[in-house]
Amino acid sequence: MRSMGRRARETEINEADVEVGHRSSAAAGPVAVAVALKRAVEHMGVVRSGRTLLKLNQTDGFDCQGCAWPDPSPDHRHAAEFCENGVKAVADEATRDLIGREFFAAHSVADLAEHTDYWLNQQGRVVEPMVLRAGGTHYEPIDWDGAYALMARHLRAIEPDQAIFYTSGKVSNEAAYLYQLFVRAYGTNNLPDCSNMCHESTSVALAESIGIGKGSVSLDDVHKAELIVIMGQNPGTNHPRMLSALEIAKQNGAKIIAVNPLKETGLVRFKNPQTARGMVGPGTGLADLYLQVRTNGDLALMQAIGALLLEWGSVDRDFIEQYTSGFEEYAAALGELDWDQVLESTGLPREEIEQAARMFQASSKTITCWAMGITQHHNAVATVKEIVNVAFLQGNIGKPGAGLCPVRGHSNVQGDRTMGIWERVPDHFLDALQAEFGFDPPREHGLDSVASIKALNDGDAKFFMGLGGNFVSAAPDTSVTEDAMRSADLTVQVSTKLNRSHVVHGREALILPAMGRSERDLTGGRLQKVTVEDSMSAVHTSHGPLKPASPHLRSEVDIVCSLALATLGESSPVPWARFRSDYSEIRHSISRVVPGCAAFDEKSSQPGGFVLPHPPRDTRTFPTDAGKAMFQVSPLEVLQIPEGKLVLQTIRSHDQFNTTIYGLSDRYRGIEGGRRVVFLHRDDITSLGFEEGDLVDIISEWKDGSVRQVPTFRIVAYDQPRGCAAAYYPEANPLVALEHTAEGSNQPAYKSVIVHLKKSDGGRTGVVHTSDAHSYARGDETKRYIEPPQLS
Repeated sequence: MRSMGRRARETEINEADVEVGHRSSAAAGPVAVAVALKRAVEHMGVVRSGRTLLKLNQTDGFDCQGCAWPDPSPDHRHAAEFCENGVKAVADEATRDLIGREFFAAHSVADLAEHTDYWLNQQGRVVEPMVLRAGGTHYEPIDWDGAYALMARHLRAIEPDQAIFYTSGKVSNEAAYLYQLFVRAYGTNNLPDCSNMCHESTSVALAESIGIGKGSVSLDDVHKAELIVIMGQNPGTNHPRMLSALEIAKQNGAKIIAVNPLKETGLVRFKNPQTARGMVGPGTGLADLYLQVRTNGDLALMQAIGALLLEWGSVDRDFIEQYTSGFEEYAAALGELDWDQVLESTGLPREEIEQAARMFQASSKTITCWAMGITQHHNAVATVKEIVNVAFLQGNIGKPGAGLCPVRGHSNVQGDRTMGIWERVPDHFLDALQAEFGFDPPREHGLDSVASIKALNDGDAKFFMGLGGNFVSAAPDTSVTEDAMRSADLTVQVSTKLNRSHVVHGREALILPAMGRSERDLTGGRLQKVTVEDSMSAVHTSHGPLKPASPHLRSEVDIVCSLALATLGESSPVPWARFRSDYSEIRHSISRVVPGCAAFDEKSSQPGGFVLPHPPRDTRTFPTDAGKAMFQVSPLEVLQIPEGKLVLQTIRSHDQFNTTIYGLSDRYRGIEGGRRVVFLHRDDITSLGFEEGDLVDIISEWKDGSVRQVPTFRIVAYDQPRGCAAAYYPEANPLVALEHTAEGSNQPAYKSVIVHLKKSDGGRTGVVHTSDAHSYARGDETKRYIEPPQLS
């Protein structure tokens, strides 16, 4: 066991050594294959890599820990059914580097907190439960029974609504179902999850428009579409296997419109490493039209396309009359559309917008895809509704090759919501829980992620548990979030590896090491399997091939059941011990409680699993209050950028997944050796008085007068509209005010932060107080944000 961590990765370089190189002309291809396999062998070795990767995304194997893009049908899967970033995720989890009590004895929490997120992750798998006692300086070992007793003691000492239970999108359906069951049996609906920060705006908008907060397409629909519109999404980095589906669609004659401020390689050309054309040929051109819309201009763009389709009479009158409501109001609103505002908001010439609309007009089967470039704005809910409105206009829902395709980020984030991980779960779900188990679950809505941070800061919450994830780094307003976590009496993180949330902690803290997706689960003395749900509502099983990294690891199901027994006792009406010993018993309960999950155990065990029902997709029925698909009217807002300022969006690099940083390369954008970069249009660099390569501080100002600042970012010229900027998260998350959220969903608006730049002097980070409007916004020193990155 490498209990002292990865010392070879501690070497640091100066931020000035960050390289800006040639940007790759196509996503994937032989370079991706080489990078992926090299990473796998480095972390897992040759034999372990082969055993693991050949089971990845196979019907007799395990589901990728990465994105939620669906798998092909069992008869169309490759032996190597994975992408470069999927390999990185597997290698990161299945690494042979392990850390235990010797590592934590050698590193105080204060020492660990000085290191970057990248360094923390690189140390290896945590192999035994660890506790940080009140007033302690080091994590120390604790046995599992002691850990459960500590949690139970804290939970019994407070009111249920003073506890917060966060969930990551990697958690299995079985663990998620039990987690929400325990939390509600305990007495609260405080179930924030990563959906609150990624696709909450989608869920709200779709529920109001079509009656269900999920997309309406299948993978086969993508292959059959005539037009695919990709908005606010970078599939080459965030959902690489989507490129294979787009390649098939292109070969079948589809056109593609890309809508994104940044010119992304993965939207331009794809070199499929599983084909000869991809390995040695030119690859496949993807975007037929690339609309580099100004950040936050997507709502105006979709309103303009809708207005043109109405003007040209390119609408499906039968669908509108039979299945929708609100069309007259929508058409009247677009009849008064202000084209000057459209052009200002989008930054596009009218000719390009009309070209896009003609492509909509020419298509009888259109799919619109979107991700966080759409959902993380103040007007995100309205923007998603405009996407849906255009689909309604042409009847592009409930027919083959057409529909709505929100692309979820994490592998089971949609499944967790299906299983009841939601602070505002509907009453019918609670009624089913009550009928199944005989207790009355709480009915009052709980706290989402933003509200949880505020509750901790205000002293209204005392306990925080994270079932997976890295809440501190994922959340906005980093200094405020850190203060919130430090105010808790106990913070608990169920994790596989170290992250920022372990070193920003409550007065007491626990790290509970969980089995990974790639590991064999023999809980209860039998081989167990779990299930996941992808972005397109397909549910299938997952069971890892590898021996667990340590005999002290526990499955997520085991951890939840054991905590429930310790907290609620043997007299609980829920059969926790039976659920822990046989996961099929959990699935039988799911089949009786969760809508659409009848015969859940049997159907999910079939090769390829099964698809959950979706009334709009399946029968063109819409479970809204009106029983119809609802056109929605939203005002056109133009994001005003003051002179000398920019609108910044946070983005991922190609060497990370969510907050997990695998390396310091962003190959498709030409960045090597560091992450503290800010991408600007070349003319903006000049007009603002800088040169490419300058080091600058990025500063945001919120309407309450508070100022947030992150220092020492290198300017990189990049192809995007004037007035726009981009920087990686979590490094840029301190700039996002906690109150800067989407109207209607309360989702943090990471993609539209007004900022300005100044020459760097190596200053502070966090919140600089110029107002006492919010007492919880303090300016603590956080040295790690100005620490130079490490060489990989």
